[in-house]
Amino acid sequence: MGAGMTQPPATDSQSATPYKTLGGEDFVRTFCARFYELMDSLPGAAACRAVHPASLDRARQRLYEYLTGWLGGPPLYTSQYGHPRLRMRHMVAPIGEAEITGWLLCFHQAWEELAPPTEHSAAIVQRVEALAWHMANKAPENRPGENARES
Repeated sequence: MGAGMTQPPATDSQSATPYKTLGGEDFVRTFCARFYELMDSLPGAAACRAVHPASLDRARQRLYEYLTGWLGGPPLYTSQYGHPRLRMRHMVAPIGEAEITGWLLCFHQAWEELAPPTEHSAAIVQRVEALAWHMANKAPENRPGENARES
């Protein structure tokens, strides 16, 4: 995994961190709550929801801890669990295109609803998208007509 996926978005020394710019703890908690509400309700997130346990409480808390540090706030996740090793930690769940697009659907909708426009917003979204696709750990499924032999 590239260092950029575990390091917070870059800021120059004169600007506040994305964590502070977005609203700190209140923003991250509200964002994570909305993200998982969407995962529970959006039909397009069904595959992603299916790889999670019945209760999303632990996932919500872990995302909150991770995003807090990744956005430049207190290093809640790393102080408790060490290096994120996100891909390794997610190997217990089959993650393919449907799971990733469902996860991103929730992320994008929650971000659009809650994130104030900042100078870092587009970069944050771009890096989250790259990280989401990096999490893939199952082979792509064949779609009807793909690799089919012509008779």
